[in-house]
Amino acid sequence: MSSSGGVITPEASTVYLISEAHSYLKAAALRAVAQLGVADHLGDDPRPVEELAEATGTNADFLHRVIRLLATIDVFHQEEDGRISLTPLGQGLRTDSPYSARWGVVMSTMHTHWSSAFELGDCLQTGKASFPALFGTRYFDYVAGNPEAGAEFHGGMGSFSGAARRLALDEYDFPETGTVVDVGGGTGGFLRDILLENPGLRGVLFDQAHVLPGETPQDIASERWSEVSGDFFEEVPADGDLYVLSYITHDWSDEECVRILRNCRKTMAPGARIAVFDAVVEPGNQPDDAKLLDLVMMMLVSGRERTADEFGRIFDQAGLRLARILPAKGPLSVVEAVAV
Repeated sequence: MSSSGGVITPEASTVYLISEAHSYLKAAALRAVAQLGVADHLGDDPRPVEELAEATGTNADFLHRVIRLLATIDVFHQEEDGRISLTPLGQGLRTDSPYSARWGVVMSTMHTHWSSAFELGDCLQTGKASFPALFGTRYFDYVAGNPEAGAEFHGGMGSFSGAARRLALDEYDFPETGTVVDVGGGTGGFLRDILLENPGLRGVLFDQAHVLPGETPQDIASERWSEVSGDFFEEVPADGDLYVLSYITHDWSDEECVRILRNCRKTMAPGARIAVFDAVVEPGNQPDDAKLLDLVMMMLVSGRERTADEFGRIFDQAGLRLARILPAKGPLSVVEAVAV
């Protein structure tokens, strides 16, 4: 519903707002079918819901009602005879889909996220993330110390960030030779993609020891890959020609980001660059996934999604200059900085 170009009555406003308040049920339905792997049982041909229920150990009537809702957002399609098929948009729920969304959906709807969102009003009043007060620790410490939550988080980030970074990867011109340092690079999926497409580069994967995979990807030559453990608030590997920070800056406050970026600035080789792969909040009132993710950062951690001007300010404080922003087709942009 839009208020432009027409008169909205009080009754219509009320109905619309209450309908929007029920949107969380779509997320709950997505989580349920992702957890149960419903999409994995749908191939090229539609299947009766009874067969899907038997295959997934669910109640056929209840499953039908969940699928019926998700068909309204083009995840499933219900034939006139009642059989169910998976739409092109829904294909990402299959476990064998490239950059599968299955575990990304599960991560995005973890009970820790639901609970933190429920306390968003308190978050607004205190000006602090709601997660630490609820769970007694910082978000990343909780994930590191809770095996189940850690598995959901890392599995989800692998799929969620993988697809978005794949879209952004095509927009950026990497150097032909030199060393790429992936700061906070996790298990190395993004660095692997970079090296596969840029055979003249070598890569350094930098993260905490418990996150690093401890082995070179099979399709990357060992001499092109190294791993360094550490804390990016203390220092980062030296002499990189390109420092990549993917889904890092949005996790932290401006002050914390400046510490990370200053550490990169200290060790950059002459002529080196920093490429931040993260969302950029667009001005205006149009729908923008960055504005959704910004609330996730608000309630879970001390971070935020940033506008172009806000990126410019934290770069300035770190001794860097915002050089350019390359929008991508997905939720990420590439924000490039150079040394002042």
